[in-house]
Amino acid sequence: MLLPAEKQLRTVLAQFAQARIEHDVRPTGRTSRALEDATYTLCVMTGSRTTEQALRAADALLERYLADRETTGQQNATLAA
Repeated sequence: MLLPAEKQLRTVLAQFAQARIEHDVRPTGRTSRALEDATYTLCVMTGSRTTEQALRAADALLERYLADRETTGQQNATLAA
């Protein structure tokens, strides 16, 4: 599976959260479609079949990106020394 860029993943997560809130507060056909679109995109981006799986996968990817940044930072600090 290709990994999404961190910025794109964060953008889709924000869109999902916004759509979820809007649909929960005032459900309409528009909010339902927006939530379906955001959910579909998140599932495709994470290679998941359900919203719950997609959110767990997104969390794992974000943790991986953080760990990669920390490792890169430590390697750069070692090279600079």
